[in-house]
Amino acid sequence: MINDVLAATELFYHELLFFGAVWLLVGAIDDLGIDIIWIFRRLYRRIVYYRAQPPMRADQLPPPTRAGLIAVFVPTWQEANVIGSMLAQCELSWHQTDCNYCIYVGCYPNDEDGIAKVSNAALHNPRVRLVLVPHPGPTTKADCLNRIWQAMLADELAEGYKTKAVVLHDAEDAVHAEELRIFDRLIERNAAVQLPVIPIRTARSQWISGHYCDEFAEAHGKTMVVREALGAALPLAGVACAIDRNLLGRIALDNNGYPFDEGSLTEDYELGLRIGAAGGRTIMARILDHSGALVGTKAHFPETLDASVRQKARWLTGISLAGWDRIGWRGGFADKWMLLHDRKSILAALVMVVAYACIILTAFLTVTSAFGLHKLTPLPPLLITLLAINAGFLIWRIAVRAAFVWALYGPVQAALSVPRSVVANIIAIMAARRACVAYIRHCFGKPLVWDKTTHHVVPVTK
Repeated sequence: MINDVLAATELFYHELLFFGAVWLLVGAIDDLGIDIIWIFRRLYRRIVYYRAQPPMRADQLPPPTRAGLIAVFVPTWQEANVIGSMLAQCELSWHQTDCNYCIYVGCYPNDEDGIAKVSNAALHNPRVRLVLVPHPGPTTKADCLNRIWQAMLADELAEGYKTKAVVLHDAEDAVHAEELRIFDRLIERNAAVQLPVIPIRTARSQWISGHYCDEFAEAHGKTMVVREALGAALPLAGVACAIDRNLLGRIALDNNGYPFDEGSLTEDYELGLRIGAAGGRTIMARILDHSGALVGTKAHFPETLDASVRQKARWLTGISLAGWDRIGWRGGFADKWMLLHDRKSILAALVMVVAYACIILTAFLTVTSAFGLHKLTPLPPLLITLLAINAGFLIWRIAVRAAFVWALYGPVQAALSVPRSVVANIIAIMAARRACVAYIRHCFGKPLVWDKTTHHVVPVTK
């Protein structure tokens, strides 16, 4: 009886191994393609463009050819813990900028603490403008952004000017002093400009908040760069991005006057794709400042398991599941490839479950064989070959991510990115389960709900 059970378990184990090995290989080939393109692009630019002189720094950019207001949109809901510090940090960072800007902060009437913080900031900084949403919150981030858009249009009509660009930020962001200079110049030749998002690890959350550092270092250092090189539409991060006001206006005209889709959980991601569909070009601007540091927006990400799973589940639902329904498979080969790359996250979570199950079964069957309860049969040669190839890809994948983490955070964090990959996998699996449950309920009539992330602190910048 025991032999029969163990024989059946081993057969199931072989099937799981084969399933996992095949799909791990598919995912590895997808990632390798992006790696190869990034390497060749890097070498090409270094040989062709930067042989004689290094890339231009932010302070070396020529002045913009046309003046115009830069409107910074900051949607909030119960962000009293951070919005005051964020606005103060903006004033401190941008007080010497030559750019004309105004910060529009959206608040709901039933968020008295948030209103008080923004009102106090507006008293000390005339560039801060409080925008009251006409109905109680919370609704969605897109709804709040649309009310800010309407307030900006009202100001344009009243003052007789037209805004040059709209910049998106969250209430917990720490902005860079050179950000507006970059946007003011680069938006003249592009429909949208995305700066890197630089997660800052919290001291009490080495693993959970730290894994965001690893993911964004690679995503904004490699994947977004490759998307731009291929000519595919770039999804916006919702922060540290500038959008041409005229193009945003055209998108609004096609959406009943609202540029941000209130039915989306990831309106920033979809907006970037809509900009591409409208013929606009988005660039990933990786520029160094005068001190050699990367210009980007710093922010703290969730530091607890529950908060991280909820945030990742919202991203997965909006991008991998609901996004499939809402966006489809538009665009050419490059766009379709990048959409597939984004949406494979759900399948990747399932494959990771299979992989970890195989690890457990390997240990279990090895123990039973050691005690003489069952004799293991050799693995088929094809399966051994697949496992060997995947092992090589795994080493490559870990090394690539560590290299990008090293470039941004140093060798210690690069070393920690290796064990943090296990934490990232566990969070991804839990988030995928939550996203699938939410989406199945949505398919049976339950509306998708905005699961907002709570913020507690704005990063300290030097």
